[in-house]
Amino acid sequence: MGKLTYDSAQLIDFDDRVLAHLQLVIAAKLRRNESFIFSWKDSTAIGDGRTAIWVHPTIPLTFKYYGGKMPVINRAWVEALMVSANSTGGLHVVEEPPLPEVAV
Repeated sequence: MGKLTYDSAQLIDFDDRVLAHLQLVIAAKLRRNESFIFSWKDSTAIGDGRTAIWVHPTIPLTFKYYGGKMPVINRAWVEALMVSANSTGGLHVVEEPPLPEVAV
């Protein structure tokens, strides 16, 4: 489980694989100086609701991974997350599409 820290407050745990894909999308948006809403479903431990934050290039953001290796990146998932981030509803974790088959 990785942690996303936003403006010095640890917000949420994400699986390292999910966090790696979110990092790519968030970094791409911030590189273009674009602000956006990011929301996720909370765990039952804190009420089972939803949380949303306004992500802005001037606010510190840290991605902390607990695994030692970078997960394999699914380009289709990055693209699906980017579509979400560019929508009026903002970025939210969408289901990962299957990885393409590798020809041998």
